[in-house]
Amino acid sequence: MRPVFALLIAATLVLVGCSSQSDSTAPDGPSDGSAVRGEITVFAAASLRATFTELGDRFEAEHPGTSVEFSFAGSSDLAAQLISGAPADVFASADTKNMTETVDEGLVADDPVDFASNTLTIVTAPGNPDGIASFADLANPDVLTVICAPQVPCGAATASVEAATGTQIRAVSEESSVTDVLGKVTSGQADAGLVYVTDAAGAGEAVTAVPFEESSEAVNTYPIATLSGSDNEGTARAFTEFVAGPVGQDVLGRAGFAAP
Repeated sequence: MRPVFALLIAATLVLVGCSSQSDSTAPDGPSDGSAVRGEITVFAAASLRATFTELGDRFEAEHPGTSVEFSFAGSSDLAAQLISGAPADVFASADTKNMTETVDEGLVADDPVDFASNTLTIVTAPGNPDGIASFADLANPDVLTVICAPQVPCGAATASVEAATGTQIRAVSEESSVTDVLGKVTSGQADAGLVYVTDAAGAGEAVTAVPFEESSEAVNTYPIATLSGSDNEGTARAFTEFVAGPVGQDVLGRAGFAAP
């Protein structure tokens, strides 16, 4: 009888072990916050509106049960909102300066990842009726030119090109985002504007793009990071990895963004 009793004990131990392993795995995923589910809010530079909207849709399709909400604006405005306590899960800036400010404030959970770069181009009304051919032409006071404000990444890039070329643009207005600059040109309120090459490409036939050699003097690098105040760090990290990964790079590349 002893061998039979020993076999019964061994079988019981095996069943208890299997039951314990099954109970230790929660059906809703890991409890360390790494599960990819639920809603996240992404603060992103205005120049990322089209690409990030597409990436948000594709991310949700790849991860059922997730929802990505966006707030698009100038990077300096977004950084200021975050520093003032605005809730968000991810920040994607059009420059390293504004990202560094959020890092210095202790608002970033992980090291920012550079995922794209961008340069400026001139945009005019279709057909370039004023015959603008160079960056220096924007110094002509008869050309109504709109640029970004200096605290905005596209404005800082404009200032860098001005300093490198010795050209001073007498802008009729300075806007808080690159999309506002584009809007002033497409609505006929300005003859020319300085925007990113991606914004010009996205505008299609609504503008004529005038490339200029000196744009290489100011290349903006775009970083992205998960924020330390996120209530959904697992999904936030998954989205940042998605942007920096193959799908994100393909979408960004087709929109005209260069590699970081």
